[in-house]
Amino acid sequence: MNRYFIKLAYNGAPFHGWQIQPNGRSVQQELENVFSLLLHETISITGCGRTDTGVHASDFYAHFDSAQQFSEQELQNLTHKLNSFLCKEIVIYKILPVVPTAHARFDAIKRTYQYHLSIQKLPFQYQFSHQIFCRPNIDLMNEAAQKLFLYNDFSCFSKAHTQTKTNLCTIFHAHWDWVGDELIFTISANRFLRNMVRAITGTLLDVGRGKISIDDFEKIIQSKNRCDAGTSMPAHALFLTKVEYEDGIL
Repeated sequence: MNRYFIKLAYNGAPFHGWQIQPNGRSVQQELENVFSLLLHETISITGCGRTDTGVHASDFYAHFDSAQQFSEQELQNLTHKLNSFLCKEIVIYKILPVVPTAHARFDAIKRTYQYHLSIQKLPFQYQFSHQIFCRPNIDLMNEAAQKLFLYNDFSCFSKAHTQTKTNLCTIFHAHWDWVGDELIFTISANRFLRNMVRAITGTLLDVGRGKISIDDFEKIIQSKNRCDAGTSMPAHALFLTKVEYEDGIL
């Protein structure tokens, strides 16, 4: 069998997340249907992660195995043909041959997400940004975000009763920035728990609004209790923006 990586992006609005669902439309299912149709064989696709319902990905990798061996030109032609068959919310940028042991999920060493907030109405961006009605204290939010580097158990920010074996993560970067009319939170880690980024964002926003202190934020992490953390922010403003691998994988 030959293994290939897919570099793609998708607008998550119409999907019930990446993973195949029994009663909902998913990105994974859309891809498997079209790949299987065009390659005339049953194709199973493994993603680099599992984005939740409504979450977007501007940079995403997946892999599949095929009995067929394609040249570079054939992969370019296949990419073009796949894009013509896929729905408008999914785009494939490139398909790459990789070694048979390469794994889109397990070989990823860093993932980066961004959450977009706006304090003004953005009529042309409202589908991808969440409006808030006060200007939070970004300096306090960034100071609180530094506390994330002191811990690796983020149970307090994880959705309860998930199938993950551990809630341990290593966070490499967490920072708020003003970009035009938007306040963007960028966070990178080796892995993320379900709902983790949206829960961290909501809790840091509580710091910026003066609802909790920086010490309170740290105590929430220490509690490992999801009930202590802030509201999980809406999914439509969250993007997976970068997935990184060791040199030589791609």
